[in-house]
Amino acid sequence: MTRAESSESKAGDKRTRAGKRGPHRIFVLDTNVLMHDPTAIFRFDEHDVYIPMIVLEELDAGKKGLSEAARNVRQVSRFLDELMAGAGKASIDSGLELPSGKYINGQKKQVAGRLFFQTKVLSSGLPDTLPGHGADNAILGQALALQKEHSDSRVTLVSKDINLRIKASIIGVHAEDYYNDKTIEDADLLYTGLQELPPNFWEKHGKNMHSWQEQARTFYRVHGPMVRDWHVNQFLYQQDANGLEALVRKIDGNEATLELVRDYRHERHSIWGINARNREQNFALNLLLDPEIDFVTILGPAGTGKTLLTLAAGLAQTLESNRYSEIIMTRVTIPLGEDIGFLPGTEEEKMEPWMGALMDNLEVLTQSQEGGNWGRAATNDLLRNRIKIRSLNFMRGRTFLNRFLILDEAQNLTAKQMKALVTRSGPGTKVVCLGNIAQIDTPYLTETTSGLTYVVNRFRDWPHAGHITLMRGERSRLADYASEIL
Repeated sequence: MTRAESSESKAGDKRTRAGKRGPHRIFVLDTNVLMHDPTAIFRFDEHDVYIPMIVLEELDAGKKGLSEAARNVRQVSRFLDELMAGAGKASIDSGLELPSGKYINGQKKQVAGRLFFQTKVLSSGLPDTLPGHGADNAILGQALALQKEHSDSRVTLVSKDINLRIKASIIGVHAEDYYNDKTIEDADLLYTGLQELPPNFWEKHGKNMHSWQEQARTFYRVHGPMVRDWHVNQFLYQQDANGLEALVRKIDGNEATLELVRDYRHERHSIWGINARNREQNFALNLLLDPEIDFVTILGPAGTGKTLLTLAAGLAQTLESNRYSEIIMTRVTIPLGEDIGFLPGTEEEKMEPWMGALMDNLEVLTQSQEGGNWGRAATNDLLRNRIKIRSLNFMRGRTFLNRFLILDEAQNLTAKQMKALVTRSGPGTKVVCLGNIAQIDTPYLTETTSGLTYVVNRFRDWPHAGHITLMRGERSRLADYASEIL
């Protein structure tokens, strides 16, 4: 849905408080909007939705296949068929009633706008500067004709295609992006999982403080105004050398229970020969090694140690403490450049070229093992038997029991794909999602619509989920300088 008419938008709130409806609007939907979100026709509140005939033709051409876009097209067709059940030609011409909100399981809510199809040829009057008769030009022509025919209404073309929106603006048609799929308005506002405490924190929150120890863990119970801004499993820290580093375990009104984090930067607390090199990495290891946390999301640019820390924690809990039976690693297979074509072999062999990050990090982890070349070779064989590489294409219907599931490059997943994967987890399974929302390769996905952003926001207040954003790169001075200057 467009930003101006989102059901959760500020403009909508103002219109409700004022007690009057805004100007009537007609939204012309492009094909890619429906392929992106099949419920888009129900997202425009009290306004009308118009679908040109060329859009129906393109939907019909895109319904075949097993891709998510094809599944969405088929769902759109089901919605349209349900709306048209029993409707005659006169009803279609006058517009089909649209329920407000989601139209799911046959539950119709109060009538909002109407759905119109192109039932007659409209004189578009496209300028000569738009040569050709492509689908985009046909949609532009319909929007321009509607604008002339309904001069008392505001016609808006809704499209995910930037170039189509540019052409629409050039010929005088108002065009907007589809915003209803966004979980946040600005990627800079994404939850980071940590918060710095002010210098006067203890002065305001130290009164009536209680502290105790359980199984070598130290806890504090604090009261104060800042507690309401915290989230469960959020990290708190002070910049001092010996300042507080704690995890919020429980929040009850103005009262919070904090637990001091374990310091994995010290050599005595190394995990599979790896130590945290900064505060954020230490927080990440605390999440990865916590048996009470079932879902972990780790964001950060290249070189911050996301995969290395996750693998080290997975190996320690799989081979040393036997908390998990094996590690399963998967990722979206979207190439950075041109596709190199068919890959021979089994599922695991086909996935190996995509798992270069796994192999690189395994080399680092096995270098710390003793026994020379023979010892490292034996360790590599052992690790390969306990680490399985799986493709996302075959995840449907599976259930993973007591597994340490790692999803790399999770920023390339849509919200629906992310849901399908996370719901594969069975009892005893831990799911770790890694990614960098600045490196999205999937078409029509942005930082604010990525499935990774989606789960970070949705799991923020669940007591068995944790999130951390890594800031500092730890690869090399060359990589750090390249990240800053390029």
